[in-house]
Amino acid sequence: MPRTVFYTASSLDGFIADEGGALDWLFAVDDGGDEADAFFGEFYAQVGALVEGSTTYSWVVDQEKLLTEPERWQTLYGAVPTFVFSSRDLPTPDGADVRVVRGDVVDTLPSIWSAAGDKDVWVVGGGDLAGQFLDAGALDQIVVAVAPVTLGGGAPLLPRRVEASRLRLADVTRRAQFAYLTYDVVPATEG
Repeated sequence: MPRTVFYTASSLDGFIADEGGALDWLFAVDDGGDEADAFFGEFYAQVGALVEGSTTYSWVVDQEKLLTEPERWQTLYGAVPTFVFSSRDLPTPDGADVRVVRGDVVDTLPSIWSAAGDKDVWVVGGGDLAGQFLDAGALDQIVVAVAPVTLGGGAPLLPRRVEASRLRLADVTRRAQFAYLTYDVVPATEG
């Protein structure tokens, strides 16, 4: 069974998007350029399926103009299947393997794992969706790139209580202005 990883960036005060849902603050931080690209490339090479909430998906589609320039999807994501959890119909870029799904995470897990094959599942966002994977016992790791900015409000990193017994610090790395924190998720029965 593939690993499921919530890999995201967060402000120092624990938000993954500002109160307006924007990420401009994130792209203003020095990420180290080529070194950061290489690190992300290594991570992405192990990804067999993406999972996103509709807010994250819609932001990416709008920000990257993927409906008017659908060929950019392949440049950004290649042929990796993307599962978007949404209660509404969403437009998809031509040629992109985007699967809009409804309902509970647990019901969709077999399809997601099958699509990922022997590679990882990347929970791109948002935090509540990552929390649903955690609640279902289907989140294996959390990787957070902490940016040196505070937002004072917005979309929380993981909007639920998770005790220290459920998270084991696996790695701490610095890349330019970001502190990368990697936590392995301990199954509830072990925590």
